[in-house]
Amino acid sequence: MSTIAASADVSPDSVIGSGSKVWHLAQVRESARLGSNCVIGRGAYIGPGVVLGDNCKVQNYALVYEPAVLAPGVFIGPAVVLTNDVFPRAVTPDGSLKTEEDWDKVGVTVREGAAIGARAVCIAPVTIGAWATVAAGAVVTKDVADFALVAGVPARRVGWVGRAGHPLKQEGTLWVCPRTGAKYVETDGELGEV
Repeated sequence: MSTIAASADVSPDSVIGSGSKVWHLAQVRESARLGSNCVIGRGAYIGPGVVLGDNCKVQNYALVYEPAVLAPGVFIGPAVVLTNDVFPRAVTPDGSLKTEEDWDKVGVTVREGAAIGARAVCIAPVTIGAWATVAAGAVVTKDVADFALVAGVPARRVGWVGRAGHPLKQEGTLWVCPRTGAKYVETDGELGEV
């Protein structure tokens, strides 16, 4: 059974998975699909057709615009924005208001276990790799590799993180998680688990 706050605006055409919680003033639009055990924070926005896997957390006032797809276990921090328009305009070149037909929506894809820090902005179309971490306030304009730690404006890789989210320490040719002891190897700018 899911929990939906009385002040939340949840479309009857959305699907809310078992055990999911939608908190005060959040909006979940038509055709959005939330997996099991998701948490949608106060004032968050989930656009039409957005897909969240199981165990995702979307924190307060985050904006997840369609057609974003979040894999299981994704964390979206407070006030994060996942955009959906490469060339944003309110009007067409002749000055008339744009309609749905004038708009080519592109989305942000966030792979399993990734985390996006508070007030970060991901400019679609981009993919955030599995278990990657986007630092708070970063602006992501290019795809982020699995396990990458990115920061800055524009965001660039500043390190690697493991599944526990802690920055990895280099030990010889391996990268090691100080929390779990898990080992990773870097090959051609990509990190993989040993």
